[in-house]
Amino acid sequence: MGPQESAQERAGEPAEEPAELLESGLQLTDPAPSNASEEPADAEAAGAPGGGRCWLCRSSPCCSSAEPVGSLFVKKVQDVHAVEISAFRCVFQMLVIIPCLIYRKTGFIGPKDHRIFLILRGVLGSTAMILIYYAFQTTSLADATVITFSCPVFTSLFAWIFLKEKYSLWDAFFTLFTITGVILIVRPPFLFGSDTSGMEESYSVHLKGMIAAIGHAVFAALTLVILRKMGKSVDYFLTIWYYVVLGLAESIIVLFIIGEWSLPYCGLDRLFLILIGFFGLGGQVFLTKALQIEKAGPVALMKTMDVVFAFIFQIVFFNDIPSWWTVGGAFCVVASSAGAAIRRWFQSSK
Repeated sequence: MGPQESAQERAGEPAEEPAELLESGLQLTDPAPSNASEEPADAEAAGAPGGGRCWLCRSSPCCSSAEPVGSLFVKKVQDVHAVEISAFRCVFQMLVIIPCLIYRKTGFIGPKDHRIFLILRGVLGSTAMILIYYAFQTTSLADATVITFSCPVFTSLFAWIFLKEKYSLWDAFFTLFTITGVILIVRPPFLFGSDTSGMEESYSVHLKGMIAAIGHAVFAALTLVILRKMGKSVDYFLTIWYYVVLGLAESIIVLFIIGEWSLPYCGLDRLFLILIGFFGLGGQVFLTKALQIEKAGPVALMKTMDVVFAFIFQIVFFNDIPSWWTVGGAFCVVASSAGAAIRRWFQSSK
């Protein structure tokens, strides 16, 4: 521990989180009582709802494990399955996490009464990562990115169900608006018939990608709720450790079951795998630094630029023009996210 951290602990104050975390670990919460527990966020999340709730998480896809440039490389990889990409990213993060745990002297197992939550956090978080990578590979970049913005909707619902937190009429309104956007993007046949205009892939493939993206949002939201439940009683880096270890184990098991394990033959794919890990880490570090020097509201609004970059990358690198259904759905989801961010920004500034 550094001198500053030790001094804080001697003074009876909670030690600050590291300035540059692997994931967005800044405590982005509205003012809460001093005895309220708050938790750092994780790879798929940058906060959690609660008494000191992370209103940013309800207004941006901070619980997404996909950064715009990283998702582009996932899409560009040709001969590597999404599960194997997840395994490579877990190995990349593990190499960074191990020295952090050794330096902080937190151990590798965690408190006995929280191990079940750590295991759940690891399994659910890594499953969310695998699903979003699969979504990027099977459907358009723009569609999958927009769907990740529905994560805050599920977070609000699960926090209401499991943590008994408040669910306001505004939350319900933003939820309905987000669901409307998701429906426009998924375009279920019972509502839209057999119209597949604007899709390069078949509708069955598109539907698989959409289900995976929605599954990512659900599992990432559950991860947030679990992190909120654990609070600060578990070291932040330990939660990431469980995430990468269980994620690697899960990826290896799935790869052997589906028989898709293979080293990338193309040198370009190998480069993309390294860049996925690098940009995944870098994106979270920059998000953390942004939240340290600026209020969460403006950062949440800037985070919606993910959708803009996804549209640009899809057009420029894949020559795939998004359909008007996707544009309309993106408008609904982003407007909902931005509206929630602005509302909570004004609330926190009063």
